This record gives sequence, structure tokens and C-alpha cells, in this order.
Amino acid sequence: MHRIIVNFKYIGSGVALTLALLLGSLSIGVALGVLFSILRYSGISRLFINGIISVLRGTPLILQLSFVYFIVPSILGFKLNVLSAGIIAFGINSAAYIAEIVRAGIESLPQGQFEAAKTLEIPTFYMWRDIILPQVIANIFPAMVNEVIALLKETALIAIIGGMDIMRKAQIIAAEQYDYFMPLCIAGIYYYTLVLFIEFLGRRVEKWKFHARNS
Repeated sequence: MHRIIVNFKYIGSGVALTLALLLGSLSIGVALGVLFSILRYSGISRLFINGIISVLRGTPLILQLSFVYFIVPSILGFKLNVLSAGIIAFGINSAAYIAEIVRAGIESLPQGQFEAAKTLEIPTFYMWRDIILPQVIANIFPAMVNEVIALLKETALIAIIGGMDIMRKAQIIAAEQYDYFMPLCIAGIYYYTLVLFIEFLGRRVEKWKFHARNS
């Protein structure tokens, strides 16, 4: 029993890195994803952005992470730490999927809203900020919750470059104790708990939006 408690504490110490990766990469993913969608809808660099999204969605995330961690530093001339490399790689990869989610949300809106904004001569920035994006966010919120959950699970790949996250801590315990079953089960419990928490927050936000809309 004592060993299980010790293992829980040690593996749990990796939660901080996992959450840092999730929040950092999600920030990049949302910012770039929305930007890609707006530029693509506006016709600016559409072929270039489509090409970037196609490459990001068509190559393994582990390859992109390895490229950022091992190749990019040799190009830029300085070494990225594990956290920075993970945030950049996961963030850019997530941006490709978020861009597609946002694109679907934009296309679900009536075209008349864009035409009305142009007729009223509403500046493009305010049109997107005050009219289009709030509706898009409401429409795509469930899909975004799913993307956050998927991104959380993908952060486990940071273990391949030595990131001391939940998965890496579990691997260390397993190697030391020659027992993979218990450490991996503990890691699974932590990931599952985080997923349940994200789902809980998502449901709370949706209920809040529903009450705000009907109040």
C-alpha cells in the first residue's frame, strides 16, 4: 500500500508539466487556428494556409515534435527546452485542427450576416470580433472541448524527448520496479481524471451560456 501511495505522488508530480503543455499549446492553437480561418475565409494566402494545414494534419505529431526539438534549434542556433518545444509543436499541430473546426463554424452562419456587415460598412476587425466570432464560438464549443481533450492526451508524447510529465514519470517507476501494470494504471487514472474535469467545465460553461441566453 505504501508503494502505491508513493507511486501516486511521484507520477502525480508530472501533472504540472502536462497542464503547462496543455494550456500553452492550447493558447497557440486557438490563436493560430482562428487567424488561419479568418485569413482563409478572406482569401488571403488561402493556398499557403491550406498547404500548412494539410501538412500538419497529414504528418504524425511525433514527427513534428521531433522536428521542433531536434532540427529547429540547429537552424535558429539555440536550443529549445523540452517545455518550449512541446508547446510549440503541440500548439501548431492543434492550430490545424482548430482551424478546420472554426472554418465549419464560420460556414454554418448565414451568408447574409457578412453581407449586412458590409452594407452597414462595419470595419472588418469589428465584424469578426463582435458579430461573427461570438456566434462561431457558441456553435463550435462542443467540438472545441473534444479538441482540448485530444490535446491533453497528445501531450503524453513529450515523454519521448524526456519531458517529465505524467507518462514519463510512470515509465520511470515501471523501469525501476520492473512492473508496468501499476504505474500505467496510475497514469491512466490521472489522465482520466483530467478528462472528466475538462468535460465538467465544458458542461458548466454550456449551462451558463444557456441560462445567459434565456435570462
